[in-house]
Amino acid sequence: MPSLSESPVAQIATRQIGDALEVSLGGVWSIRAERPQWAPLVQGVAPRRLRFLLQDGTDWDSSLLLFLGSAQAWAREQGAACELDRLPDKLRELLGKLDSAQAAAAPADRSVNFFTAVGAAAQHAWRQAGEIAAFVGECTLSAMAMARQPWRFRWRDCLSEMQQCGAMALPIVSLISFLVGVTLAYTGAIILRQFGGDIWVADLIGLSMTREMGAMMTAIVLAGRTGAAFAAEIGNMKANEEIDALTTLGVSPVDFLVLPRMVALALMMPLLALYSNCLGILGGMLIASSLLSIPPTAYFVEMQTIVDLSDINTGLLKAATFGLIVGMSGCLRGMQADRSAAGVGQAATSAVVTGILLIILADSFYAVLFNALGW
Repeated sequence: MPSLSESPVAQIATRQIGDALEVSLGGVWSIRAERPQWAPLVQGVAPRRLRFLLQDGTDWDSSLLLFLGSAQAWAREQGAACELDRLPDKLRELLGKLDSAQAAAAPADRSVNFFTAVGAAAQHAWRQAGEIAAFVGECTLSAMAMARQPWRFRWRDCLSEMQQCGAMALPIVSLISFLVGVTLAYTGAIILRQFGGDIWVADLIGLSMTREMGAMMTAIVLAGRTGAAFAAEIGNMKANEEIDALTTLGVSPVDFLVLPRMVALALMMPLLALYSNCLGILGGMLIASSLLSIPPTAYFVEMQTIVDLSDINTGLLKAATFGLIVGMSGCLRGMQADRSAAGVGQAATSAVVTGILLIILADSFYAVLFNALGW
């Protein structure tokens, strides 16, 4: 027997035919009125098929779409077939769009197995390592070509980048290096004063700045300042299809964009490291003079007894390597950036993280190497 549920605006009649439930829809369906619910219609009923019919003269809007969408969702959960072929074409088209929109908005399943996550992370790291190795190879080939034909190198662009990453970085490098020297001197004074070795603070500051902190702090500052700028600039060029235009014209983006920036950083980083050493030593001298009452002359004399040219050369070698790393990280992430504003921002962030990570790894490698060589 058919059951009829009537409301002032919508009519629903259901009839069981074998394993199928036939649902007849009629009346006036309005989103502003109370919408009939699907769940009460199938309470205590388990049909294997649903068949929908729309009566002639039915007036409907999105409320009917929502009702049919609930029916389709119930059919998917129960494994029942849903027959919509007797509905108007326009209604079926809108139902398809609603189903696609709901499927796209459904939250993704994030319950990933631990081993799956580790494997995916390992594959991502392997791909990243391969991309870095390929980029380093392209830069090496470009540098070899520049050495054979130096007149083809874009020296004007290189000089412009040297100004941006060298002279324009002096204020922030000065502040950071001076404060690092002050901090090291304060920390060393706390320990050395207990043993009556106040004068040794000059040895501590001299060795720390020339061998480690001068090159390290300068590289980290430039990784956040210049490396991010390189990534943002090249990423913006990629988004505007300027790099594609260079490739179409037969110009290598590595020769045109990457190599001048890497050479500029490799040349300016040792000079900035020397400048950083001087500022850090001056900061330590200020604390030694004011806190430990050590005259500046005694401070410099004591520092010269422990710091020699090999220590300075060690810092300069690290600084040149760090400069290449910062330039490579910024240009690599810029070349990998997505063609959107969000992609440019992500490239700048990734350039800073990659640069600092590789700087720490390179510094650790040099520490082991210099210890093995006795430097």
